[in-house]
Amino acid sequence: MITLPPDFKDFLRLLYDHEVAYLLVGGYAVALHGYVRYTADMDIWVLMSPENASKIVSVLQDFGLPGANDLIDAFQNEKRVVGMGMPPYKIEVITSIDGVQFDECFSKKQIVEIEGIPINFISLEDLRKNKAASGRFKDLNDLEHLTIE
Repeated sequence: MITLPPDFKDFLRLLYDHEVAYLLVGGYAVALHGYVRYTADMDIWVLMSPENASKIVSVLQDFGLPGANDLIDAFQNEKRVVGMGMPPYKIEVITSIDGVQFDECFSKKQIVEIEGIPINFISLEDLRKNKAASGRFKDLNDLEHLTIE
């Protein structure tokens, strides 16, 4: 069972309430798919589109991030990361990840309810593709532990 810090739950609830197209990736997705390890943040991968960018800005405003309106362009460009907080309670909203495309991954998302919040997770298959394409040591280590049943 995945346990989420209060700020993470609040942020995920806002994503759900604002109908943001997103996928939870990174360490929390790795944990969901069977390999629990330390993670310093929660990685949220978002669809790059004007409509989704507006929704994300609304989430950030409701979450209390100063200057959220200034970030709308960031959510419409590749390889952008908007971070909030400090590890291990850091939230990173990212616009692209290696080896996979958002639309394809979103169509295969795994929705898991945690503490009453429906959360969109990247599928195991797509997470494995992402980890292999990244090539970082920690991602290759994750890949070794993510087995397809």
